[in-house]
Amino acid sequence: MLKLQESLSLTHKIYRADQVREHERVAAEASGCDMYSLMARAGAAVFNQCQLLIPNTENFLILVGQGNNAGDGYVAAMHAKNVGKNVYLCAVEPERVLTGDAGRAQQAYLDAGGKVEHFSKALLDKADIVIDALLGTGITTAIRNEFADIIDAVNEAEVPVVSIDVPSGLDANTGESKGRCIQADVTVTLVGIKPGLTTGAGKQSCGKLVYDDLGIGKAFMERARSHASLLSLSMFTGMGPRDVHSHKGDYGRLLCIGGNRGTPGAIRLSAEAAMRTGAGLVKVFAHEQSRIQVSAGCPELMVTNESLDEALAWCTTVVLGPGLGQDEWAKEIFERTMSYCEGAHKPMVLDADALNLLSHSSVSYNVSECLITPHAGEAARLLGVSVDEIESDRFNCARQLAQKYHATCVLKGAGSVVDTERHAYVCQHGNPGMATAGMGDVLTGILGALLAQGIDQDLACKYGVSLHAKAGDCVAEQFGERGMMASDLFHYIRMLINGKR
Repeated sequence: MLKLQESLSLTHKIYRADQVREHERVAAEASGCDMYSLMARAGAAVFNQCQLLIPNTENFLILVGQGNNAGDGYVAAMHAKNVGKNVYLCAVEPERVLTGDAGRAQQAYLDAGGKVEHFSKALLDKADIVIDALLGTGITTAIRNEFADIIDAVNEAEVPVVSIDVPSGLDANTGESKGRCIQADVTVTLVGIKPGLTTGAGKQSCGKLVYDDLGIGKAFMERARSHASLLSLSMFTGMGPRDVHSHKGDYGRLLCIGGNRGTPGAIRLSAEAAMRTGAGLVKVFAHEQSRIQVSAGCPELMVTNESLDEALAWCTTVVLGPGLGQDEWAKEIFERTMSYCEGAHKPMVLDADALNLLSHSSVSYNVSECLITPHAGEAARLLGVSVDEIESDRFNCARQLAQKYHATCVLKGAGSVVDTERHAYVCQHGNPGMATAGMGDVLTGILGALLAQGIDQDLACKYGVSLHAKAGDCVAEQFGERGMMASDLFHYIRMLINGKR
C-alpha cells in the first residue's frame, strides 16, 4: 500500500530564514554551545566543503560583508591560513571594524597576521576558489552597487564558488535575486534548509546544496515548525503487489479529455503515461479530427469523440486540458465536464488549456476534489499577476492557488512545489532536460492514473510528482539531458512504479 514515510531528519525539512534567526541561539544554548562557537563550526564546515570541492587548492579568495555571514568567512579564512594556504580576504569596507561575534572572528584573523583588502580583479585572477560571505539571509532589498560590482566580477570569472548559507544577493525565503546574485557551485546552508534554495532560480543559483546543522539540529527541530518539506521517491513505500484475483476494473477507469483539432499529441502522452502508471482502463475523448492520431500505434487506448456525458458517467477519474485548446469546441467541452464532475464529485486533474479556460471563466467552479498543475505562465493567469511575480515567490503563489481553488496545487518548474493548503512540499528530483514539450502532459497522466486507482489526492500528487521527476533523472543518467523527449519517461515510469530502481 502506498504511503509517504515523512522523514524526521532536518535534511528533509525547510525553514524560513527568520525562523532560523529566531531559534538558533536558544537551540545552541540547549546544545551546550554559544553563538561564537556556532560561528566557528560554520566556518570549519565551509572550509571542509572547499577541500572536498577542489582538493589541494592553494589560493583562497574570501569575500566578506559586514554581518554574521562575514564572521563565518573570517573563520573559514583562518582555517585556510592555519594549513598553509594562500589567503586573500577582501571586504567591501576593509577599514570597518565589525561588532559582536563577527567582530571577534575578524579580530582573531587580524591577530593571526591576516590582511583585509579592497576587492580587485587581480586578486580574483589569483584565486583557485572563492568563498562567498558577502551577504547573508537578512537581505530583503536591492543590493548596493559596491556589492553588485563584486558579484558581477565573480560570476564572470571561471573560478569555483562556495557560498555560506545562501548565495549573496539571493532572498533566502523566496529565491528571488535582489538585483544581482552569486552563481555558486556549492552552497553550505546552516542550521535549517532555506526555501529559496530549493526551487526556481534559487535552485540554480545555489549549485550543489550542502546542509550542516552545526550540531544543534535536534534542539532546533524541537523549537521550530518546518515551513515545508523536501520530497524524494525513496520516501514512499511503493504501490505494493496487486491482488492475484483482480481485474482491470479494479484499477480505475480514467477519461482523458483534450486533443483538439491539430493538437492530438498532448492527450496521447497523458493517456499513455496513465497506462504505464497502472490505470486499468483509459479512454480519450478528443476532437473528431484527432481520433486517428491519438489511437495510432496504441491499440490499448479507447478513443471517442461522441457522447461526452456517457464517457463521464463511465469513468472514475477525469484528466482535462492537454491539447484542449480555447476555441468554441474547447469551451463547450470544458464547461460540460466541469459541471458534470462538480455535481458527481469525481476527482479531476486540470492542466494546460483547462487552467487557461478556468482563469477566464465567469463561473465559479468547486474544484476541491481536483489537482491543478500549472506552470508559471498558467499560474500567472490564474492569479492575475505576471510570470515574474510567480517566479519571485513560488511557495507563496502555490499556496495562493491551493487556497483560491481549494485544490492540491503543483507549481511546476525546477523544484516543483506541491501545496495542499496545509503544508508545502518540494520535489528534489528533476533536471533541465525535462524542459521540453509534453513533459507536463506526462505528469498529468501519471496523476490521473494514481487518482483512478483510488489513491488520496494529496498522496497521489506528492508521489506522482516524485515519480515523474525521478523518471526524468533516470533518462538523463542513461542518455544525457539534451534530446530528452517526454515519451522517453514511459519505460522508467513503469520500472519505478514496480519498485525497480
